[in-house]
Amino acid sequence: MKLYYSPGACSLAPHITLEETGTHYEPVLVKLADGAQRTPEYLAINPKGRVPALSDDGFVVTENPAVLRYIARKYPTAALWPDDPRDEARCVEWLGWCASTIHVSYAHIRRPERYATSDAAKADVMEKGRETCRDVWAQVEKRFAASASDWAAGDSYSVADPYIFTFWTWGRGSVLGYDMAREFPAWTAHARRMGERPAVQRALQREGIALP
Repeated sequence: MKLYYSPGACSLAPHITLEETGTHYEPVLVKLADGAQRTPEYLAINPKGRVPALSDDGFVVTENPAVLRYIARKYPTAALWPDDPRDEARCVEWLGWCASTIHVSYAHIRRPERYATSDAAKADVMEKGRETCRDVWAQVEKRFAASASDWAAGDSYSVADPYIFTFWTWGRGSVLGYDMAREFPAWTAHARRMGERPAVQRALQREGIALP
């Protein structure tokens, strides 16, 4: 099994998840800054030109919700997918929200060229993106603050946790520059619980990302 990833990208979520399973896999670095995602070699694996991509004996899965679900189903003993119907629904809800809203709001700042052409239009996209990110990050904080659980989808750790943790790391990065501990303390408490897990520590070390 191979995981195609780029340090700090949303591929951090399946990177952590694979480490949680304890299985042997090959992490394959895709240098986005160098345009490696647009090379013919990588496009043959993932024509979308994005990470992550997971290759399992020639079977390729892309898109985080699908990749995370595949890993959880393939390694059921790792207990990364909730059994309870309500917890499962909450997990799926988180995966959908991360992919369709949280990531997209950030992309309006990080990749405005996807949404506009002129410099003025790009600036407008970025400005609106910052407004949207602030609102979305606050919504995540409220969700964690209102929860009595340590984890995102019920009382047990699941694939939703590394996915939402990825966006915590983006929040403290240079693009958003949030003071996560001060502005989003409940989410930060979750991130610090994540940082105590050996699987998370291994993935962060490989990607050169500081612990929470």
